Amino acid sequence: MQTPVFMPVGTQGTVKAVRQSDLKNLNAEIILGNTYHLYLRPGHQLIQEMGGLHKFMGWDRLILTDSGGFQVWSLAALNKITEEGVRFQSHLNGSYHEFTPELSMEIQLALGSDCVMAFDWCLQYPAERSDAQLAVDRTIAWAKRCRTAFDEGPRLPDSDPALFGIVQGGVYADLRKECLERLKEIGFEGYAIGGLSVGEPKTAMWEMVEAGMPGMPEDQPRYLMGVGTPEDLVEGVRRGVDMFDCVMPTRNARKGTVFTSQGRLVVKNATYARDQRPLDESCKCYTCRHYTRAYVRHLFQAGESLGPQLATLHSLHFYLNTMQEIREAIEAGTFGSWSQNFLETFRQGES
Repeated sequence: MQTPVFMPVGTQGTVKAVRQSDLKNLNAEIILGNTYHLYLRPGHQLIQEMGGLHKFMGWDRLILTDSGGFQVWSLAALNKITEEGVRFQSHLNGSYHEFTPELSMEIQLALGSDCVMAFDWCLQYPAERSDAQLAVDRTIAWAKRCRTAFDEGPRLPDSDPALFGIVQGGVYADLRKECLERLKEIGFEGYAIGGLSVGEPKTAMWEMVEAGMPGMPEDQPRYLMGVGTPEDLVEGVRRGVDMFDCVMPTRNARKGTVFTSQGRLVVKNATYARDQRPLDESCKCYTCRHYTRAYVRHLFQAGESLGPQLATLHSLHFYLNTMQEIREAIEAGTFGSWSQNFLETFRQGES
């Protein structure tokens, strides 16, 4: 894949409201699968029997799978964390399960993931420094076990996955630097910045990114997990981030809010009932080339499934096309001026 890159989120083996052929037409090179959800349903053994997640879902490009750590964190009321791993209750039927670093590696290798994420402890915000230090220590201990299990685990035929370590440490810059250095001692094929965009102020998020960037290996991908808005993509690239993922473009689109070069547009609003313009007059996506704001609004008002589909196609195109423009600007040596113009235009529309 080419970086910087945005990765659409396909939680349960599908990016909601779009087909795999649509993703290819949008030039998506890599998508996400969710270890926790695919483990619970339909089960990693079943997917392995089907030849892996690529064959199961009909996707012959790259897949990154998360470790399951974030989902377990988000189900805090249903889990218990120990040195061994995390015991939790399924959100589907209440059954008990235990995620360990070894099981996370087993699942992701069975899925045939191309980018495998180490099992980490995602910290709540806000958190005391002592809790952040514990999260770092436990993340490192689990990362070592992930490295061993990954290296020794069986692969699907023709599978050649890469393992990413995840930097934790809350909003304590020195702890994040410590975590990164300890991860580098273990050695990974890529490094992710985790535990951000979980409720902390945006300024704190960028402070943590900036604190860790100088120590990141220059010849390995840097992944900012779960981020974010179009502004975040540009600001992240400014700081040296290579990889991003977020449900924001697809989730918001299904609810009638799309991203455009002029900021967000709530197409369900009554003001667009007779608007013959496309969602974004500067966009060349399928939706904007064929349909008006009035028609897309009508679809949402009528409860037609085509509405969320067309909105999702547009927002994914906007995100992926933005990343394409970023790559072209970097290669041309014009990223500084390009990013300033993009942010001024987008923010003006947001105000």
